[in-house]
Amino acid sequence: MPTRDAMWEALGGQVDVLVVGGGITGTGIARDAVMRGLSVALVEQSDFAFGTSSRSSKLVHGGLRYLEQYEFSLVFEAVSERRILLDIAPHLVNPLGFLFPVYKTSRTPLWMVKSGMWLYEGLSLFRSPKRHRSLSPAEIAQEEPAMSLEGMTGAPLYYDCSTDDARLTLENALDAAKRGATVCSWTRCRSFLKNEMGRLEGAVVENVLTGELKEVRAHAVINATGPWTDRTVAMSKPLDGALLRPTKGVHIVVDADKLPVNNAIVCFHPTDGRVLFAIPWGEQTYIGTTDTDFEGDPAEVSATLEDVDYLLAAAGHYFPKHPLTHADVIATWAGLRPLMAPQSAGGEIDESAVSREHQIIVGQDGLITIAGGKLTTYRRMSAEVVETATKLLRLTNNLPTLRAAHTESEPLPGAVGWPEDDDHEAVANQVKGAGGGHVELPTARYLANTYGMRGIDIARRVAKDSSLGALLVPGRPEILAQVGWAVQEEMAASVADFMVRRTQLYYRDADQGLGCAEVVAKAMQAALKWTDEQRDASLQAYRDEVARSRQWRPC
Repeated sequence: MPTRDAMWEALGGQVDVLVVGGGITGTGIARDAVMRGLSVALVEQSDFAFGTSSRSSKLVHGGLRYLEQYEFSLVFEAVSERRILLDIAPHLVNPLGFLFPVYKTSRTPLWMVKSGMWLYEGLSLFRSPKRHRSLSPAEIAQEEPAMSLEGMTGAPLYYDCSTDDARLTLENALDAAKRGATVCSWTRCRSFLKNEMGRLEGAVVENVLTGELKEVRAHAVINATGPWTDRTVAMSKPLDGALLRPTKGVHIVVDADKLPVNNAIVCFHPTDGRVLFAIPWGEQTYIGTTDTDFEGDPAEVSATLEDVDYLLAAAGHYFPKHPLTHADVIATWAGLRPLMAPQSAGGEIDESAVSREHQIIVGQDGLITIAGGKLTTYRRMSAEVVETATKLLRLTNNLPTLRAAHTESEPLPGAVGWPEDDDHEAVANQVKGAGGGHVELPTARYLANTYGMRGIDIARRVAKDSSLGALLVPGRPEILAQVGWAVQEEMAASVADFMVRRTQLYYRDADQGLGCAEVVAKAMQAALKWTDEQRDASLQAYRDEVARSRQWRPC
C-alpha cells in the first residue's frame, strides 16, 4: 500500500471522478466508482474519518425509533444494509443485544413495543442477527443487574450491530486505493476549476502538511464533506440557504466496572425524553448521545460540561446503584450529524421535520453534493451518488466502459479469507500462531477484531522482530508493530491519526494514550523520516487534541 506521501505524489492529472471528503460516504463513493472502472481521486482535508465518521454512536442499525416516525422505507433500507455489512465486514460489524426497558410511566406501552419488534424484524425479512425475545423484570435483574427495576413492566431484547466507524471508513479507503483510486488525506480542496462555460472541471488542492498546491482535473466532482457541505458548496456558488442543520452529538466513556452493562440499554432521558444508549465496549462503557444545534467550525466541536452532565443524569436515573461522577469520565467525543435542513413555506428551517434521509443535489455548474444520511446506509448512498455521476459523464461524453461494482458482496480488506462461520477466536488463534510465540492471546484477539485477517500480517512482523511485540500501554493489547503498519499500510500521517483512528487509545486508555504518545511519535518519525521538529509538532498536536477534549472538566 502506498504511504500518504506516495498518494500525494500520485495525485494530479485527469480523472473521471474527484471526490472531496474522506468520511464514510466519500470513501464509499471512491470504492464504488473505482470498482465500476472509473478513474478516481479522493481528497480529505484531515485524516480519513476525521469528522462525523469517527464520532458516531458506532452502531450499524435499522433505527427502531424511526418506526415511531413512520419512516418505514428508511428502516427497511437500513436493516438491509446491516445484513450486507455483516457479510462484507464481519470483523468490524458484530451483533449486539439492545434492551428496551418499558416502565409504567413510559409513553409507549409494552404491548405496542412488542408489536414494533415484530414489525422491525419483518422489515429485515427476519434476517436480524438474532430473534428478539421479551424479558420479565425478574429476567432483566439477571441479564442487567445494574439497571433500576422500579416501575418496570418488561423489556424486549432485540439485536442490531456495533462497529468501529473509523476503521470501517478506513477499509473503504484502503480498498479503493488497492483497486486503483488515489486517496489522499491531509489534502484540502482550496478552490474549484471551471471552464469558460462555468462548468466544474476539477479543483486546486493543497498539501496541508507542506503547503504545496496541485491541480486535479476531473469530469465529475462530488462533494461528500458531511458537516462541511455548505462550506464546500459555497466555494462553487453563493448559497441561497443552508442545506444542512447540523446537530451535535456527544458521548462519554467510563470504565465498565463503573457502569457494567451486558447489552446496549435504550434510555429515554428523564428530563426531555430523548433517546440515548448505554453501550458495552469491552473494558469500557460509553453513553450517548446528545442532540443540540451547532453553529461554528465543525473541526472545533467538543463536549461541554452541560453535555456531560446531561449524560451523567441519564445514567444516574437508569443505573442508580452505579452513580457516576465527572472523575469517572475517561474520554469524550463530539460529532456533528449532517442532517438536512428542511424548509417551511416561509423558507425557515422546520425543526420538527429534520430527517436522517439523504439527498443528492446537482448544481448548475455540475457539482454533485450528497447531504444527510447515516452510517448504516453509506454503501447504498454511495452507489446512488456514483449513478448520478455516471449520468453526468454520459451527458458530457466522458463515460468510459463500465462494469458492475458488486460492493454488496466484495469483502473489505480485513474480511478477505474470514471464516464463513464468523469464528473470531479461530482467527485470533491464527494471529497468535503467526506471531512466533511473541504475540499473546489478548493481543491476538484484539488484532483479529481490529484488522481482520490482516492481523496475521502484523503478527508476522512481530515474529521477525520480537521488539515490535512490546505493549504500548501495560495491561492493554496494543503493540508497537501497529505503528509501522499504520504508516506503511494505512496511510497514517500524524500521531493523532494513529492514536484516535488507527487505534482507539485516545478513548480507551486511562490517560488517553498520553503515556505512550512519545513512543508512538518516535516510531512514526523512523517510518516517515520526520525531523525532530516534525515529530515534536505532531506529538504536541495530539496533546492539544486531548486537552481540547477535556475542556469541559470543571477547574
